[in-house]
Amino acid sequence: MKQDHFEYASSQHIEGVKAFNATMTSFTYDKHAHEEYAIGVTRKGRQDYFSDGAFHKSYAGNVMCFNPEQVHDGSAGAHSTLEYDMLYIPPAKLIPLMRTMGLTHLNQARVSDSVFNDPILRQQILTMCSLLNQDDSQHVDQEAGLISIAESLVRLSGAKAITSKSYARKDTLLLRSKEFILCNLENPITSDDMSEAANMSKYHFIRLFREQFGITPHQYLLNCRINRARQALEQGTSALDVALSLGFSDASHLNRKFKRVFGITPKQYQRQFSR
Repeated sequence: MKQDHFEYASSQHIEGVKAFNATMTSFTYDKHAHEEYAIGVTRKGRQDYFSDGAFHKSYAGNVMCFNPEQVHDGSAGAHSTLEYDMLYIPPAKLIPLMRTMGLTHLNQARVSDSVFNDPILRQQILTMCSLLNQDDSQHVDQEAGLISIAESLVRLSGAKAITSKSYARKDTLLLRSKEFILCNLENPITSDDMSEAANMSKYHFIRLFREQFGITPHQYLLNCRINRARQALEQGTSALDVALSLGFSDASHLNRKFKRVFGITPKQYQRQFSR
C-alpha cells in the first residue's frame, strides 16, 4: 500500500499559482478553505468530501473545483488509494482573464458545481500541473495554460445568483469583522473582539458568521493564520518564528494545524520551496 504523499510546486513565472500532487489512503483533511481557486483532477480512486451543505464523491477522471473561501474537508473513499492533482490560482490572476472572455458579473466567477466531468478542463488542469513541475517550462506556456483554464471556467459558469440579502446590513457588518481578523492575525483576538468589530452580540455574531460563511469565526481566524504562515514559510521565515508571530503557542501547535490542511509539516513544506 502506498504511503500518504503530498508535494507542492510553485510557478516560476506567475505569482501565487501552485500545483499540488497527493497520494493518500488514511489521511483526512480537516474542514478548511483556501484563499485561491482550488481546481483539480482525481487521477485514481475516489475522493469524498463535504462542502456547501452536501457530501460529494469525485471518481477518477472527475474535476473538482473549490471557490475561494469555500469550506470543505476530504478523504480517500471506498478504502481506496486516492491520487489527485490540484491547482491553486489566486482570484487576482484568474478573474481579470475571465473578464476579458465575457465575464460580466462577479457572481459568474464562482463555479456552481463542486465536482463534474469535463474532459477539456481535465486535460487543461493536468497540463498546467505538469508545466509547474518542469524547471524549464516557459512563461508563455504557463500563461497560455492559465488562459485556457479561464476560458473553460467561463464556459462552464453556472453563475450562482446573488440575492438581495447579500447587500443587507448584517452582511456588511460580517465582512467588516473578516477585515478586522485579516488585519490582526499577528495579535491576540477573542470572540468578543470579533463580534465587537461587527457591532453584534457575541453569540448572535457567531451564529450569523457560520450561516453566512460555513465556518465559525475561530475556524476562519485559524484558517487565515495558516494561509499567512504558508506565505511566510515560502519567503524563508523559520517555522518557529512563523508560529510565534501568528499566535500559535509553539512550533508543535503550528505543525499540527498546518499538517491538517496541507498534508505535510511547515518544515517539509518549506524544503519543497528551497530546492
